[in-house]
Amino acid sequence: MNYANIKKHDVANGVGVRVSLFVSGCTHRCKGCFNAEAWDFAYGQPYTEETQREVLDAVDKSYIAGLSLLGGEPFEPQNQRALLPLLRAFRARFPQKSVWCYTGYTLDTDLAPGGRAHCEATDELLSYIDVLVDGEFVEEKKDLKLRFRGSFNQRIIDLARTRAAGEVRLWKDGAY
Repeated sequence: MNYANIKKHDVANGVGVRVSLFVSGCTHRCKGCFNAEAWDFAYGQPYTEETQREVLDAVDKSYIAGLSLLGGEPFEPQNQRALLPLLRAFRARFPQKSVWCYTGYTLDTDLAPGGRAHCEATDELLSYIDVLVDGEFVEEKKDLKLRFRGSFNQRIIDLARTRAAGEVRLWKDGAY
């Protein structure tokens, strides 16, 4: 996997000050995407163990609320496999901090067993994520007043509540 960028002080992609990892590679190719250069799986730099250490060390500050994963597309199967060790290490080291993830795939169809983006890493990867912003960006549904999403078709899902309820539960502001 390659990555496009690491933002070590991001306040736009989840609650609080966060470290955001922008992965490369996306097959959605949403019209009006803010990060179209990251569609290319070869864009950016190779993600290595050193990159993982850099991300985890950046999160290891008292004022950092957590980690956000964006793209490109974190849930492209090859990206899922590369991100899984990062989230395992993150959870072991920072159980009190949150993980937000942005995906153009939908939780209950594309990421469900048998879905087009589901692979052997998906369920475990989802188990480490607190908030999932799902659904493709739709330029015709863009609204600059929306918090933490670009178009109103996208959902902000509280995955802990969703797992407990057995159905999608939306995130409520003030959590995580």
